[in-house]
Amino acid sequence: MILMDTCAIIWDALDQPMTPKALTAINNADAHNALIICDISIWEISMLIKKGRIEVATTPANFINLFLQSRNIEVVSISPEIADLSVNIGTEINNDPADRIIAATSIIKNAQLITADANLLSCGLIDTLW
Repeated sequence: MILMDTCAIIWDALDQPMTPKALTAINNADAHNALIICDISIWEISMLIKKGRIEVATTPANFINLFLQSRNIEVVSISPEIADLSVNIGTEINNDPADRIIAATSIIKNAQLITADANLLSCGLIDTLW
C-alpha cells in the first residue's frame, strides 16, 4: 500500500519531476489498486489554490476530481483510530495537524508514505520513500 503525501499528489497532478523511486512506487501501486491519499490532503490542496501557492486553470474541486479520476486512488477518511494516533504520536512529527493525520494514516494503514517533506522523512516513525 502506498500513501501519497499532499506534495506528491500536487507534483503528480501537475507532472512535476519526482524521484524515479517515488514515481515507480506510485505507478506500481496505481496498477495494483494499492494507492491511497488522506482526505486532509484534499483540504490542503484547496487551501493552497485559494492562497495562490498553486496556480491551476480550474476550480480546486475540479482539479482534485480530475486527479482522482487519473489514477486508481482510494481516499482514506479520518477514522477514530487515525484521529487518536494523530494527537498522541510523538514529537518526532511536527505540530502541523495535516502532517500528523497523514503520518497516523500511514501507520494505521501500514502504508509507505511518498513524501518530500524533510520532517516526515526524518522522523523515524513511518516508512517513507522519496
